[in-house]
Amino acid sequence: MECDIERVLWSQDQISRRVSDIASEISADFHALSSPPVFLGVATGAFLFLADLVRHLSFPLTVDFVRAQSYGSGTESNGAPSISLDLKIDIKGKHVIVVEDIVDTGNTLFCLIAHLEAKGASSVSVCAFLDKPSRRKVQFELVGEGKFYRGFEVRCMVVLGYAL
Repeated sequence: MECDIERVLWSQDQISRRVSDIASEISADFHALSSPPVFLGVATGAFLFLADLVRHLSFPLTVDFVRAQSYGSGTESNGAPSISLDLKIDIKGKHVIVVEDIVDTGNTLFCLIAHLEAKGASSVSVCAFLDKPSRRKVQFELVGEGKFYRGFEVRCMVVLGYAL
């Protein structure tokens, strides 16, 4: 497979450093909360990033997963995201940090954020390993005091590795 890869975008050390930096940002923003934030991994692409991220955090937190998809088995969004597996915990009044592998068109996040807001989340932040703002078709708004944490920004390209 390596012979088919055009180039390596980030080394393992660069990725580790960036994940650690994001964890520091999140820690500064969430360490003093009275109730632990909920880290919500968007399955299945975000699970490695989420695992690496929470290892760097030293405050109480809860982890859950949701499956929201708009890609099916291809690399192009169908524009109609759906939630095929909902989270299991009650998020009413809680701070939720959605952990995504890639934010691309924004369709999935738009749908997911609305879903979490309807469930009563007091804030919704997004933590994305990769962000492709040039591909954005839908602008999503974070809830409450939500923030956007970005690992790396990429242009319009297919990226492989790190569970992507």
